[in-house]
Amino acid sequence: MAFQDSSRDVRMRGFASRTSVADALAWLDGHTGPLTAENVALSEGAGRVLATEMVSQLNVPPFPRGMMDGYAIRAEDSSGASPYNRLRLTVVGEVLPGERYRGELRAGEAIRIMTGARLPDGADAVIPVEKTDMSDDILSLSDFVSPGKHISQIGEDIAEGQTVLAKGRRLRPQDLGVLSSIGVQQFSVIRRPRVRILVTGNELLPPGSTAHGEKIADSNSPMLKAFIERDGGIVIHPGILPDSEEAIREAFHVDCDVVLVSGGSSVGQEDYAPRVLAEEGELSIHGIAMRPSSPTGIGLLESKIVILLPGNPVSCMCAYDFFAGRAIRRLGGRETDWPYLVVRRKLLRKMVSVVGRVDYARVRLKDGLVEPIAISGASLLSSTTNADGFVVIPEGSEGFAAGSEVDVLCYSSGSQ
Repeated sequence: MAFQDSSRDVRMRGFASRTSVADALAWLDGHTGPLTAENVALSEGAGRVLATEMVSQLNVPPFPRGMMDGYAIRAEDSSGASPYNRLRLTVVGEVLPGERYRGELRAGEAIRIMTGARLPDGADAVIPVEKTDMSDDILSLSDFVSPGKHISQIGEDIAEGQTVLAKGRRLRPQDLGVLSSIGVQQFSVIRRPRVRILVTGNELLPPGSTAHGEKIADSNSPMLKAFIERDGGIVIHPGILPDSEEAIREAFHVDCDVVLVSGGSSVGQEDYAPRVLAEEGELSIHGIAMRPSSPTGIGLLESKIVILLPGNPVSCMCAYDFFAGRAIRRLGGRETDWPYLVVRRKLLRKMVSVVGRVDYARVRLKDGLVEPIAISGASLLSSTTNADGFVVIPEGSEGFAAGSEVDVLCYSSGSQ
């Protein structure tokens, strides 16, 4: 066991001071950045963040191709065609996708072509089938086309040497289609952060258990797991730890990029995590000027970011959203902005805060207005499921008057 420095033990003493949210975020941003790169297969690339720009080594399409079902012709052979002046061409063959017409189209001829098929040599336009009539091998044209009409030219979609996707892009399904079209089978992405969930509490039962006696089910780890996966992290959670200094000390040294401690982060008699972190690494921040989540701690251990999340469920969720989620997204190369839809609406009634503190206020959207639910009540997790989102009241504000317009960060993209 490491030497215990009593000057680092904040248990039962309270917080001497609290760090501002802005300073805590600045510390996090200064200690996080994209992790190293790794290669993944095309089929595993959805949602990953590119570590390098993707440059096409070929043209798409690589040959001129028809964009309509119809007939490949020489555009000049359709000049003057109309429903009242039908011109006739001889159909001399057919070309399907994946085939190449052997030969060259000559004046007065047409070749049946399907969408996506390579344009025959000698042709410079496609006339749609609905602009024609067919009898035996004679094609009757009721309209004219100009050169290049209904043809996709070489490189029209993507040109050789073109940057198709920028470094740092989070890949969407359609991006994988583009990479496939330029012949990419694997590529370099930012490594996903490995996040250890460290839940402590002698009163806790495994998630989903039925509470009995003085024991309650762990509600934080399933919530944190879902948040971490939303933000691109890989979850490591072998189970609940006892409120034991030795167990916490050992768990801090797991191989990962981020440690999230849920519970045992404040100044109670069995809140060991802050002292252990201070002894084993660096407890840079402990106590933040916000409500809820004021007991949050942030620090370093070896090369890991450690965030001490309060045990109360709403405080845990709030601290994750403000700090842990941001750190995980930064490490994974993602955008650091809140991953929520923001809508601006008027307040149904006033929201009160205190200057010098950031408040996380849960709200409901009702008839186009914002109805405050709660600012306090850190243990009432149901207040988040009953809410449509939350409003952040900045530290320089005493709140918002009824009728004020506020930004609501919506838990669901379907919130109105």
